[in-house]
Amino acid sequence: MSISLFASRKATVSPRWSTSVLGLALAAAAAGLSLAPTAAQAADALQCELDRPMRFGGMNWESNLVLVEVERFIVKHGYGCDSEVLPTETLPALAALQRGDLDINSEVWLNSTLEPWTQAEASGKVKRIGDIYMGGEAWFIPKYTAERLPDLKKAADLPKYWEAFKDPEEPSKGRFYGCPAGWGCEVVSTNLFKALGLEKTFTLLSPGTGATQKAALTAAYQRKENVAFYYWYPTPLVGSMDLVKLELPPYDAAKQQCLTDPNCDNPQATDYPENPVFTAVTTQFTEQAPQLTAFLSKVKVPLDVMNQTMAYMEENEAEPQPTAQWFLQNKQDVWTQWLPADVTERVKAAL
Repeated sequence: MSISLFASRKATVSPRWSTSVLGLALAAAAAGLSLAPTAAQAADALQCELDRPMRFGGMNWESNLVLVEVERFIVKHGYGCDSEVLPTETLPALAALQRGDLDINSEVWLNSTLEPWTQAEASGKVKRIGDIYMGGEAWFIPKYTAERLPDLKKAADLPKYWEAFKDPEEPSKGRFYGCPAGWGCEVVSTNLFKALGLEKTFTLLSPGTGATQKAALTAAYQRKENVAFYYWYPTPLVGSMDLVKLELPPYDAAKQQCLTDPNCDNPQATDYPENPVFTAVTTQFTEQAPQLTAFLSKVKVPLDVMNQTMAYMEENEAEPQPTAQWFLQNKQDVWTQWLPADVTERVKAAL
């Protein structure tokens, strides 16, 4: 998408204005008076550090989509910059960032991309510039499933209960919902699935998109069906469901590093660590746009605030743009800390 969702409309003079009103306006101009500029006009008068639209990576999960729209609104009205969102997935986004096809990846989940990110950073073409929040990942079952199967505590115990999770397309096995196809967490889910020896008793379903995964899990939950799945948080889904985590072996950094490698020869099970979520940009962007880089490096959202934002999105069935507007209106104590005073005032005026 090359058109900003927050683009302002140009002011036009209505043909229905009377000659007397026009006359007053002309008289005011002749007297040296002026009308205060609108927020949109003020933004248009700003000179962006870039002479082209900023290119954001548009991942297809809610927190990223909302954060991108928050940042786009700020760069539009605070810094006078146009922007566009280029839809992508986790691993292709890292490659696009290294090529310079993207300027900004607003949410990189480190533990899902540890090996490819390490390689990308080593190339010198990309930089990690700011930590946003500490996310989490887990394998879940609904609480009602845990009550039906009280001895199912560990992910390694799933083979004993495969019949409770029967795959309708392959009834001789259970179904486990992994990470959406193409995402970095798909690599970890696949390797962990193998490490736990689930291949003989379960199928691993990697939904085509995050929306497909969410729809399938929501439908199963509403029908009170047994379902075992991977998910991450903060997300509207985890916040809205009563879930129980399946236990995984204690966290081991070396094992986790191998799980993030698509070519891991000997995957071994380990729990997910806390997952730092950070902003990444191209090295060229930091050189061309130091003020924008300074802003993006300060973007940080407390986890409870992100949970509230995701809850608002879920409860109101809101799209990313109005959710971003809600955040900007209601969480000014958070985002004003990212910006200089003059930029803050321009953004507030645009709201």
